[in-house]
Amino acid sequence: MKVENILREKGGHVITTRPTASVKSAADRLTLENIAALVVTEGDKVLGIISEREIVHAYSRDGDQLDARLVQDVMTGIVACNPDEDLRNVMATMTRLRARHVVVMQNGGLAGIVSIGDVVKHRLSDLELQTNVLRDAYLAAH
Repeated sequence: MKVENILREKGGHVITTRPTASVKSAADRLTLENIAALVVTEGDKVLGIISEREIVHAYSRDGDQLDARLVQDVMTGIVACNPDEDLRNVMATMTRLRARHVVVMQNGGLAGIVSIGDVVKHRLSDLELQTNVLRDAYLAAH
């Protein structure tokens, strides 16, 4: 299975924020959109990612000072792949880097985002399909 299979089902729309936005506005946007991460962009350039994880770590570090912090102060670099990449490779990368989100890039532009939840959901669907095929083959043989 390829990353593009996930994007085909969930779509390639990515919610972004600017590096100069406040961390508070990023947190509000995460809540409003019911998502866990925003891709940080400036024009067409992808700069990083800010997720619930970065916000929690920043709050732990900065406490009450967090209101004055900007997204660029707490964002992290991206883990990226392309739509043609095999999902097993993406899963291995996510595991090795402990990344919960992978930005999908195509022709130098942002094509989507894949979360660990998306990967697990599609992997479970794939395993369920394989199980059903094997069960049907077994039943047909007996």
